[in-house]
Amino acid sequence: MSPRSIFLTVLLTAVALGSWYLARQHSGEDDAGAATEPVNRGYYLVSARILGTGEDGRLLYEIEAARAEQRDDTEIAFSDVRINYSPTSEVPWSVDADSALINQDGSVLKLSGHVRAVSSEGFSGNDTEIRTDYLELDPERYVAETDERVQIRIGARSLTATGMLASLKENQLKLKSNVNGKFAP
Repeated sequence: MSPRSIFLTVLLTAVALGSWYLARQHSGEDDAGAATEPVNRGYYLVSARILGTGEDGRLLYEIEAARAEQRDDTEIAFSDVRINYSPTSEVPWSVDADSALINQDGSVLKLSGHVRAVSSEGFSGNDTEIRTDYLELDPERYVAETDERVQIRIGARSLTATGMLASLKENQLKLKSNVNGKFAP
């Protein structure tokens, strides 16, 4: 073996050992940094059914969703969601949407994407349908509200407006602005 070959072998061995040592130190720093970062260990449910109860413990409503996922410690996200009131609550409404978010205290559901509320005993005792892209629902107080554009069909009558406040238990509806309607005789 020539002195040049010995020199190259020693040099390559030193470079290999040096790169291994540096790589080992670098990966150790990543592990130490990762250990100090909090890990979000949320949950998810497929074909979820969540029950909401009143102060007396009786069933008020149920939320059915294709998927429910804990986003962080403060909210749960639902997809393909449907909310039904219990028959004992005497609220003949069901609400469905593409997605919903509920905060930790569960007081308000923020529904979005093709939101539709329907009742066969809705406003004025007629079949009623409310459509919008966004709706905030307080299921325990039976209140639905939005500042977005709404389309409302009450029997043969139809209305559009910007913004709405509805009391589902009392079958009362207040439209906020830009109200337009079509009434059949």
